[in-house]
Amino acid sequence: MLASFLTGFAVSIGLIVAIGAQNAWVLSRSLRGEHRWVLALVCAGVDAVLIVTGVFGLDRVQQWLPALVPVLTWLGVGLLLYLAAQSLLRAWQGTSGLVASSAVAATGAWVLAGQALAISLLNPHVYLDTVVLIGSVGAQQPAPGWYALGAALASLSWFSALAGLGRYLQQWLRSPWHWRCFDAVIGLVMVLVAVSLLM
Repeated sequence: MLASFLTGFAVSIGLIVAIGAQNAWVLSRSLRGEHRWVLALVCAGVDAVLIVTGVFGLDRVQQWLPALVPVLTWLGVGLLLYLAAQSLLRAWQGTSGLVASSAVAATGAWVLAGQALAISLLNPHVYLDTVVLIGSVGAQQPAPGWYALGAALASLSWFSALAGLGRYLQQWLRSPWHWRCFDAVIGLVMVLVAVSLLM
């Protein structure tokens, strides 16, 4: 059981930690203090559902996904380019740094949760990582339930770390120049991921 749990944690963390649009977007929202724990729970919850689906139903899902992949790819590219344009526009026009305060965030928790669901579910890479790669390894484990638990816990740990990291970077990002650079990097990462999906 422990071996399967640790294998699930290791495989999952190795795939999830890779820099991608979802991670960059969650970190940028966390830095702004916009309901960061809601985002962490939504993203980790989506991963958990997809991991369990992959571990326990990979054969059936592989029959469904081929028809969905082209549609999901184009929707994902469109969403990534939209979010990238927002980040790059902020980088171009930005005149102020991060202001940490206890004020209510500009975007509501439900809206951000919906955006987190969209950026997670419209990203074809998430299905490749969670359902296909993590799921295929899990289906071969002696204790697939423990494997799935370890993989889901790795996702929760990672997104919680992104959410918690925001407050430590706030001081550095009070500088307008640093914040604009951060927005530019986030935008470019999203563009690169969108281009990689097309290629």
